[in-house]
Amino acid sequence: MMTNQIGKGISYTVHDDGRVELEFDGKADFGPSSSGKTTIVATTSGNKKITVGDREIFIGLNVYTK
Repeated sequence: MMTNQIGKGISYTVHDDGRVELEFDGKADFGPSSSGKTTIVATTSGNKKITVGDREIFIGLNVYTK
């Protein structure tokens, strides 16, 4: 089991049984989005590839407040 960082403020752990656990701080603030309508709490900044066992999977996550 290993924990890695991905994007801004997101960490993930791949467990031996194949489960993927994502974690972020819900109180984080990475500033306004590009449109300025929301505030970024955490983001992968697009789709990111991770390896789970012998598979490559993609994660795309945006967490924001209005």
